[in-house]
Amino acid sequence: MRIPKVEPPSRASADGPARPWGSPPADPGSDKPTSQLPRRRFGRNSLMSVLFAVLILALWGGRAYQDLSSPSAWAYWKDLYFSPSLTSSVVQIGMNGREVPALAIKGEIGAAAASWFREKLDEAKLVPGDVVLMSSPGGRLDQALIMGEVIRSRGLTTMVGTADSKGSVRASYCASACVLAYAGGKIREAFPGSVLGVHQFTREIPKDAESRRDLVADTQKTTGMILEYMTRMGVSPSILQAMSATRDIRWLKQDEVFDLKLATDRYRKD
Repeated sequence: MRIPKVEPPSRASADGPARPWGSPPADPGSDKPTSQLPRRRFGRNSLMSVLFAVLILALWGGRAYQDLSSPSAWAYWKDLYFSPSLTSSVVQIGMNGREVPALAIKGEIGAAAASWFREKLDEAKLVPGDVVLMSSPGGRLDQALIMGEVIRSRGLTTMVGTADSKGSVRASYCASACVLAYAGGKIREAFPGSVLGVHQFTREIPKDAESRRDLVADTQKTTGMILEYMTRMGVSPSILQAMSATRDIRWLKQDEVFDLKLATDRYRKD
């Protein structure tokens, strides 16, 4: 262990009073006290702190840019905050002889539709038995499944249609992934003239063999997930046969909708 060499306090003269250790002697020609001399405010430690902060900001900013620059991340943030693909309004509609609050949603189910939808439900303050009125060509499968789960967890009723500010309901359509969200309704009303459309869920076929094997595995996994979800929601497993019949939209007849148990009740205003 080394013991540092400690120098004694310096003196102005052999007989003079001791000065603070290491401080320079005062200029005899200066009237300014030693204690009031300018001090160095920006030292090595301060410089290192600034450089460290700049490094952290650069690393964080680079990671954030990398995350946001990916197409999926940008699509999510854009759909959630900047230009949501869905629109909504809260209306009162007549159903079974009473006025019922309804959240009417319209548009494509985008990359952040589930988070957006949950926020709109919270703002609307819907309670079990209230209605989610849908009009959509479809969109993201994963988001539609989450929306359906949210609808079921809150005990809401689903119906296909649009509504004006006065609560007048008009027929509309719900196709592709929208059908999965619709299936989440604890009660699923069949509105006169509205239609449900199903089709195969497909992805672009890759060129290499390994990717094709992955595609087959993913397709089987997706099919199983849809079957489990629909069965749990009370829909007939035969829905998969209807979906797999064509890549184009197949518009289900009203009898088919009830046979497949997609609809549970017929809409009645009075």
